Amino acid sequence: MADARIGISGWTYAPWRGVFYPKGVRQRDELAYASQRLTSIEINGSFYSLQRPTSWQSWREQVPDDFLFAVTGPRYITHIKRLKDVRAATANFFSSGVLALDGKLGPLLWQLSPTHRFDADEIDAFLTLLPRTTFEAKALAQEREDRMQDRTWFDVTVDRPLRHAVEVRHESFDTAEFFALLEKHNVASVVADTAGKWPYLERMTADFAYVRLHGDEVLYESGYDDEALDRWADKARGWLGEGRDVHVYFDNDIKVRAPYDAMGLLGRLAAWDPRAEPMG
Repeated sequence: MADARIGISGWTYAPWRGVFYPKGVRQRDELAYASQRLTSIEINGSFYSLQRPTSWQSWREQVPDDFLFAVTGPRYITHIKRLKDVRAATANFFSSGVLALDGKLGPLLWQLSPTHRFDADEIDAFLTLLPRTTFEAKALAQEREDRMQDRTWFDVTVDRPLRHAVEVRHESFDTAEFFALLEKHNVASVVADTAGKWPYLERMTADFAYVRLHGDEVLYESGYDDEALDRWADKARGWLGEGRDVHVYFDNDIKVRAPYDAMGLLGRLAAWDPRAEPMG
């Protein structure tokens, strides 16, 4: 049965303390607190730098057994190297401990720069490089650079499928050729609501949907009212009705709206019945 995972992008935000996180909740307990109220969280620290194995292991232990993390791929790969000659960097990433999330590892998100233009050969080569199982990721991780030797973990014993999603921000990607490449590799095209700043692409290209909600009217700031949440709930029910798992992450964190909007959407989908007529 298709599954809906609703959550937030990151969880460590000072303005949330005393608002979403009640007074008295220690910073080291914030992940556990958020994970009890949501069903998934995007780890976005991995976008900025490689995390240590101990961090991945700690995050895995702090959340419920049925919880899933989405993980953002490094900007070194997507923004600095711009997907060119990235085999070693990708090996470093998969050796850094992300696989220690084990059964709590959900989709991997690859977010491209707003100035990154579509190049079919480049995208196809990158999607081909990405591992589709944890055993494939383990094999790639063994190609890590020497500098990673003292900060690696890829002791994978169970082969699990890996999913990938790509978020693009340049209008040149709004082409049938790009979507066809994603479909070929079963990679999701991220549905990103950016308050009109970047192209809105709503095309299902994989067996799951990946949605990032950055703000209904103002980027990273404005929340989603009841009407907007109802609209996104209808879309999610439609994708679920097609047999697709759905991942939705709220990234409108500035005004402390993200966790409340996520809980609002989660509540709307709690009674979803796969036998009912799809909506949206």
